[in-house]
Amino acid sequence: MAETVLVTGGTGYIAGWCLAGLLQQGYQVRTSLRSPDKEAGVRAALSGLGIDHHRLTFFIADLTRDEGWDAAMIGCDYVLHVASPLGLDAPQHLDDMVAPARDGTLRILRAATGAGVRRVVMTSAATVATPPLQSPDSLSDETVWFDPAETNVTPYRHAKRQAERAAWDFMARHEGPTTLTTVLPGAVFGPIMSRDTLGSVQVIARLLQGRAKGNPRLGFEVVDVRDLADLHIRAMTAPAAAGQRLLAVGRFMWMAEISQVLRDRLGDAAHKVPTRAIPDWLLRLLARFDPLLRGLTPNLGRAHRHSAEKARLLLGWQARPAEDTLIDCATGLIHHKAL
Repeated sequence: MAETVLVTGGTGYIAGWCLAGLLQQGYQVRTSLRSPDKEAGVRAALSGLGIDHHRLTFFIADLTRDEGWDAAMIGCDYVLHVASPLGLDAPQHLDDMVAPARDGTLRILRAATGAGVRRVVMTSAATVATPPLQSPDSLSDETVWFDPAETNVTPYRHAKRQAERAAWDFMARHEGPTTLTTVLPGAVFGPIMSRDTLGSVQVIARLLQGRAKGNPRLGFEVVDVRDLADLHIRAMTAPAAAGQRLLAVGRFMWMAEISQVLRDRLGDAAHKVPTRAIPDWLLRLLARFDPLLRGLTPNLGRAHRHSAEKARLLLGWQARPAEDTLIDCATGLIHHKAL
């Protein structure tokens, strides 16, 4: 009999590709939704990829409430906790972000351990394993945790760190069979499944729309959403992944390099992608009026890289070429008319 996996937040960008990968590999799959109205959209997105979703069932549960989670966990072998309210449109105040991130994670772990789930794989973020953003260029691994007393830390970083730290602290007190693995991705790009699941690809959409008037001195470690889903699934079953943090990052690229790839490979479709540079002083000025930019300014001119060597050695995981990820992302946005 096929093993059963629960993926939290089935409408999410990463969650959707986890659902796709699990269904393709023959698992019985469950996912949580905050509203039953979203089920049709998730099924339609999977159908658009040609994926048979008859082994997918839905449970109504919200990270901010206890109701529904115990029922969703009964009989589950694994849980992929990828649900996160911390996207580009998330509130920019710490108190509004920490509760759904930290408390939601603890809610998932209590239900999973109570049901005897074998392993929970949780999505964290590479920025949690990053030294102070205003320090010199760096190369970090999974042993790093940023200092919560660091200045200029965005609510997003705080919330992600508190959620992951709370998860490890909870598991340190747990004596049952359930194990935990955390996955720390860089900037998640790649194809979209529908216009409703844009996630972090809005960065690429802004370039294609011409909303970005230039390229600031900012960089991202590109990771493909399909590769990220693959790492979650590998970490779910591999004995060696139990109790591990795993960075999921690919090539570091400056915004100017990303824009160049889009222009070189998309032709006329990228005619609005900026060619000029934005000086640091101008970005800081614009950031006064844009919370998204405000959170990025400490990164100006700095290349904080991470090593994915552990994921490669333990699980045989490898990120695909970043250029392919960017083009698949852009063509997906164009195809779904998400610009």
